[in-house]
Amino acid sequence: MEGVKYIVGVADMKISNVPGDVIVTHALGSCLGITIHDPVAQVGGLLHVMMPYSSIDRAKAEANPWMFVDTGLSKFFLEAYAAGAVKGRLQVKVAGGANVQSNGDDRFAIGTRNHIVLRKMFLQNNILIAAEDVGGTAARTLCLEIGSGRVLLGSRGVEREF
Repeated sequence: MEGVKYIVGVADMKISNVPGDVIVTHALGSCLGITIHDPVAQVGGLLHVMMPYSSIDRAKAEANPWMFVDTGLSKFFLEAYAAGAVKGRLQVKVAGGANVQSNGDDRFAIGTRNHIVLRKMFLQNNILIAAEDVGGTAARTLCLEIGSGRVLLGSRGVEREF
């Protein structure tokens, strides 16, 4: 079945229930990419968040909740449930959270903080992570195939199933 290839930008997300669709996000540096997929309902999505807490700018969070882990993550899951996904069947994968500063200076630790907030929210909501590739210094590309649930991870010119 032919579908659409969706590109998810920074502070954006996409949910699909069309088996032929593919969802991709590029340039995951300190940002996190989160994929969710329900293999029975064939519903999946990809969220690209850039900052841990919306409290730094409530107006931006209201205008675009996908920018922040604490506001974007819950809305992302609710959108997937509305499309037919069931929490207990979701396969969750996470990538990003790197320190991509050319000088190695990571004084704000955005990637690490993003990951910590994400893990806390998952713990509070009994959500398990099936796979994750976080930290380091390399940017990543994440791709979700809705029909198969396959997630591909690309970094430094190498792509692998994740």
